[in-house]
Amino acid sequence: MSTLTAKAVSKVSKDKQVAAESSLWSQSLRRIRKNKLAVICFWFIVFMFAACFIGPFFSPYADNKINTLVMNNAPSLSHWLGTDMLGRDVLTRLLQAGRISLTVGIASMALSVTIGFVLGAIAGYYRGVVDQIIMRIADLLLTIPNLPILFIVGALLSDWKMPTEYRMYVVMIMLSVIGWPGLARLIRGQLLSLREREFMQATIVLGLRDHRKLFNHILPNMVPLLIVISTLNVGGAILSESILSFFGLGVMPPTATWGNMIDSANNLMDFELRPWLWIPPGMAIFLTVIAINMFGDGLRDALDPKQK
Repeated sequence: MSTLTAKAVSKVSKDKQVAAESSLWSQSLRRIRKNKLAVICFWFIVFMFAACFIGPFFSPYADNKINTLVMNNAPSLSHWLGTDMLGRDVLTRLLQAGRISLTVGIASMALSVTIGFVLGAIAGYYRGVVDQIIMRIADLLLTIPNLPILFIVGALLSDWKMPTEYRMYVVMIMLSVIGWPGLARLIRGQLLSLREREFMQATIVLGLRDHRKLFNHILPNMVPLLIVISTLNVGGAILSESILSFFGLGVMPPTATWGNMIDSANNLMDFELRPWLWIPPGMAIFLTVIAINMFGDGLRDALDPKQK
């Protein structure tokens, strides 16, 4: 009889926990829906991803063939955003460039968040010597300005004549390496707070293994923070990649990115007489980064319990 009672109590507690979790996420969803600006930014991001990853398949100019008969033509019915100095369709290249820029932003964000979470969780959970080593490495990287590091590594890649098809992956790794220290410090601080809570004290009493404590109890409580950090970091990664490509140190032509498309209009004649060469990629960077950041702010307001 006591066994049946214990099972019933355990089932009721589990049902309450599931209901509380679903209620928390449903409340967060309702709050994000009330933020009209965040919803608009979300759908704009969805539109950009769909246009960049699907749109070029429907373009007759996706092969990027050089056509000297239509070089530097203004926008028209056949070329909605005009053509560049090699006669290639600017709209098609803009969408193809968006694939690279968005891919670099998401991939570098995923790498930096993964590294930052793992190292920050290890430092905050085990503390001691491990914490000191990881945090001192993070402090050292944080003292070095990011852009000079990126410029130096980009210049070395150019000097070593790194093949164009591999530079995108190198840029992803560069951005993730400089992005993880700040994330690790945030994760460590949050974990130090969580490990003093009652539910973590209960895991110690129950004798749970470390991996169960980290992944079954700590990680679910840090999901809102990770979502917000990940969203905000995508915009920063897109900007960093665009800056590198603009200065000729990131992904190089003929592979198009928004940054090197702006760099292609690098003389006064193009700047004044051919605005269709640099305004579309510039606006794509501006609107995409603004939309991602504002959507990230909306997520933070919706998921942060302190905002209630």
